Amino acid sequence: MFKSFSMELAGRTLTVEVGRVAKQANGAAFMHYGDTVVLSTATASEKPREGIDFFPLSVEFEEKMYAVGKIPGGFNKREGKASENAILTARVIDRPMRPLFPKDYRNDVTLDNIVMSVDPDCSPELTAMLGSAIATSISDIPFDGPCATTQVGLIDGEFVINPTSAQKKVSDLALTVASTREKVIMIEAGANEVPEQTMIDAIFKAHEVNQEIIRFIDRIVAECGKEKHDYEHFVIPEELFAAIREIVPPEEMETAVFTDDKQTREENIRLITERLEQAFAENEEWLPLIGDAVYQYQKKTVRKMILKDHKRPDGRRIDEIRPLAAEVDILPRVHGSGMFTRGQTQILNACTLAPLSEAQRLDGLDENETTKRYMHHYNFPSFSVGETKPSRGPGRREIGHGALAERALIPVLPSEEEFPYAIRTVSETMESNGSTSQASICASSLSLMAAGVPIKTMVAGISCGLVTGETDDDYLVLTDIQGLEDFFGDMDFKVGGTHKGITAIQMDIKIHGLTRPIIEEAISRCREARLYIMDEIMAPVISEPRKQLSKYAPKITQIMIDPAKIGDVVGKQGKVINGIIAETGVKIDITDDGAVNVCGTDQEMIDKAISIIHNIVTDVEPGMVYTGKVVRIMEFGAFVELAPNKDGMVHISKLSDKRVAKVEDVVNIGDTVTVRVVEVDRMGRINLTMRPEDMTADLDKLTRPERRDRGDRPERGDRGGRDRRDRGERRERSEKREENE
Repeated sequence: MFKSFSMELAGRTLTVEVGRVAKQANGAAFMHYGDTVVLSTATASEKPREGIDFFPLSVEFEEKMYAVGKIPGGFNKREGKASENAILTARVIDRPMRPLFPKDYRNDVTLDNIVMSVDPDCSPELTAMLGSAIATSISDIPFDGPCATTQVGLIDGEFVINPTSAQKKVSDLALTVASTREKVIMIEAGANEVPEQTMIDAIFKAHEVNQEIIRFIDRIVAECGKEKHDYEHFVIPEELFAAIREIVPPEEMETAVFTDDKQTREENIRLITERLEQAFAENEEWLPLIGDAVYQYQKKTVRKMILKDHKRPDGRRIDEIRPLAAEVDILPRVHGSGMFTRGQTQILNACTLAPLSEAQRLDGLDENETTKRYMHHYNFPSFSVGETKPSRGPGRREIGHGALAERALIPVLPSEEEFPYAIRTVSETMESNGSTSQASICASSLSLMAAGVPIKTMVAGISCGLVTGETDDDYLVLTDIQGLEDFFGDMDFKVGGTHKGITAIQMDIKIHGLTRPIIEEAISRCREARLYIMDEIMAPVISEPRKQLSKYAPKITQIMIDPAKIGDVVGKQGKVINGIIAETGVKIDITDDGAVNVCGTDQEMIDKAISIIHNIVTDVEPGMVYTGKVVRIMEFGAFVELAPNKDGMVHISKLSDKRVAKVEDVVNIGDTVTVRVVEVDRMGRINLTMRPEDMTADLDKLTRPERRDRGDRPERGDRGGRDRRDRGERRERSEKREENE
């Protein structure tokens, strides 16, 4: 028998089944939200992992294509490498869960979420977040939960809880908030320049909903929860700390960490560690603990300096930003480049423009999101922190940082109609000492403007930190945290935005949540710093997008055609469009609404391709002038290709003002000629003229039958029974024979 629990959540039913599936996991919740089904499990190893000084937590979000009735693309036809969405979702689940496990817990823990059915109006990501919290809460794994998660949208100034797929499309806010019973523990947001106060109100609207969910989880735990198991605690003996303080007094440790140079500080700590290892060389019990003990000693020293003495390791004031610098055009041949430096953090960003056909194709569970036009990629090579490590491609951290910067910039990008390009920016980390993701936002803004991408306004990013004391009122918010303050602090609160408002938020914390005053102060500090960066550092270098693209960037011209004519442009099996591409060397993208984007580096060839397309989709009318190629010659005239699959005939009498004995005397196959349409007959045949006098003559004169002095010539009816209609019919038959041949 299994137990089922239900609640109404944002107008839809959330059902949790316990004991129905996955009974061998430490905890399992079979989640149903509408028609979305996610299996969430929590499993822990029996014994701690040896030789580690951290909590080994793994979070997985597995997207099964059968959940949306799809067979995976690719050769193997099965799910393989996790998508970016899956990785980002796993990170969002990890961030509120990790702080609630004991800090000295060393057993491996895996939180697995398998998406088995998807209702577009009921987010599988949200369902998995709730499922992980429930599965862990009812398990025997030590966990100081529960926590709950809610999504918030903003439509026409009104908050929407857990928005549907249709609501997400028109929402100005995509906010995810996780909470414990009293505090906010995680924030993730993308927004269309939402004002700070509106963002704060949305966060605590979600917090209210989270309290309802927590009460629901409490009911499940009361009936199905297991007793938490004991575990082996890893605690540094106080005797060891006392012995270390005898050798390295607190004043010496303060001096060691009190520097703005990362390498100097690391060398100081290395020398201290060596002294301690020599001092305790014969103490086999203490020797393996020295590294962790020195780490904790540093942490206590830094936190005391900040919280009690209001001194930061690099000597800055609490609200002071590190030295800043901005540059553009670092890389001469790329389409745009910008570099942003903040202390010992430095990001070099390159922008690349391409046709819309180069947009990233997405094969995921969201059927409304199949392509991504803007791509921001973040790289973190080992040399940026003075280490050596082989490159194995982007990890979860790199993907997460890239997505955050991407989210911050999307609201200011021009539409496809305004700027018909696929856009890629790549942030290369040159140096790292904290807040590289926020430096990436600044560098990307510089790079986009340098490339001539008409973004609405520049975007900047900044991160605030936090050090807390024994009570909720004992805290200090730090502006622009460096690496050491991130490692030893309690929060990394990242905010990207414009002058108008916020475009992205990501909050990581190591404690059990934040109060409203802390969140409000952090958001306010980030705004002040963001405006300073944009006005004083970025704007003097480049204040708006350049009006012209780089000479190395592809040129794209967009025209609109009747969607009914798309087939004419493409042709059978793509023959027509491929012919245009082969002739001009351009790239052509056509959307279902009739938007045609022609891309190339040679403007003359772009114009030629557009002219050909215009000729294809434009109905031929008398009086129109074309430049075409002679494709066939008959005794009675020449056939000229006006556009692919669209030929007209110049009768021998219309080849020249003078009498022409033979067509080849005037034109040959392959010649490019200028012609004018005389008429389009009822059968759709196009009659042309090349006579110079016809090019400027009135249309009435062109179509009026010629009247010549016939003298004493017999009338039409006296010509042996043959008239012009016979010749017209013979011409028609001759043309058909020629076409059949």
